[in-house]
Amino acid sequence: MSDVVDPQPAIRRDGIVLGFDVGARRIGVAIGSAFASGARALAVVDVHAAGPDWNRIEALRREWRPDGLVVGDPMALDGGDQPVRKLAQAFARELRRRTGLPVVMVDERNSSQDAARRFAADRAEGKRKRRDAEVLDAVAAAVIVDRWFASPQDATVIA
Repeated sequence: MSDVVDPQPAIRRDGIVLGFDVGARRIGVAIGSAFASGARALAVVDVHAAGPDWNRIEALRREWRPDGLVVGDPMALDGGDQPVRKLAQAFARELRRRTGLPVVMVDERNSSQDAARRFAADRAEGKRKRRDAEVLDAVAAAVIVDRWFASPQDATVIA
């Protein structure tokens, strides 16, 4: 038996997670739990020249008390890097450092298209209005959280 302690425990599958869709100007935030019928869009956080609005992110963390954090990994369609991927990876590492919570990254390829379909379906049902389009980033974060719940073993752990 080893005395080595895992520096980052896995995110509890039965807990609450906050998900993040990282962009250069905005970060979509969603909340999800294994007991809910899917993740839901929560907020959009601005990114300024100095970086994300960390005070807003910390306020959301305090309010929702998640067991872990899920960040979208914006790989290129061929699985390679693109500039926004470096941004998302740096954000995930800083999130881990600031919160001390488990952080994982999930492949988010095509999540924007999935989010647009969800948004359109919500509009058709009268749940959203055209002016709500700014929350599309948060809807994309909900897609990312749902992907993690569907396949947590595919996530990359951020140490």
